[in-house]
Amino acid sequence: MIELSGVTKSFGSNHVLRGIDLSVAKGESLVVIGGSGTGKSVILKCILGLLTLDGGTIRVDGTAMTHRTREAMLARFGMLFQGAALFDSLPVWQNVAFRLMRGEAKRPRAEARDIAIEKLRRVGLGPEVADRLPAELSGGMQKRVGLARAIAAEPDIIFFDEPTTGLDPIMAGVINDLIREIVTEMGATAVTITHDMSSVRAIADRVAMLHGGKIRWSGPVSEMDGAADPYVDQFIHGRAEGPIETIR
Repeated sequence: MIELSGVTKSFGSNHVLRGIDLSVAKGESLVVIGGSGTGKSVILKCILGLLTLDGGTIRVDGTAMTHRTREAMLARFGMLFQGAALFDSLPVWQNVAFRLMRGEAKRPRAEARDIAIEKLRRVGLGPEVADRLPAELSGGMQKRVGLARAIAAEPDIIFFDEPTTGLDPIMAGVINDLIREIVTEMGATAVTITHDMSSVRAIADRVAMLHGGKIRWSGPVSEMDGAADPYVDQFIHGRAEGPIETIR
């Protein structure tokens, strides 16, 4: 469903992506792991077309991502942003239905509200939440609203950017379980970026480790703990000593 071939991206002298080769099968849940600042979010932004590649190609369902094809491809994507990224001035239901009420496929307001309430129900929130403002919700509830918005248009592909950041361990577990259930239920292709290993184990079918601008290792999540790569071993076990340099 998604294929990156030789993708490079630099910001001045900072070479963030140095030839990324990565593929995600249809219906697969891929989690990209790596330390802060290694370029995980840059990969997502490149797939979404928010950043222009310096080199390489990205294909979505066999079609190259270009300025000409980007708009049609974006209609197939859903996104759960880090921190939920809700619109403060809009009630919850309008946040969820934001995409449904815009563009060529614009839905009538009443229909969009009904869909929003159904998606809120799917993530465990009742209709009484629909008319509240985001500021009236807890962090965990805001994250659920963000998830409801991500799935509102029934996308083929869903991106999750650090889905459990800022949540306590119990709520993080709830969100991880919801993501896994919904992705499986929808048959969607999912790409998650995170450094939360509990999320990796809960969400992933396959894992890719990004370090030094390249994919160090990729494989099924079941093989991650036994990976021979020292970078993977250090990262997943949170060891201070190893090939990944730490600031002391």
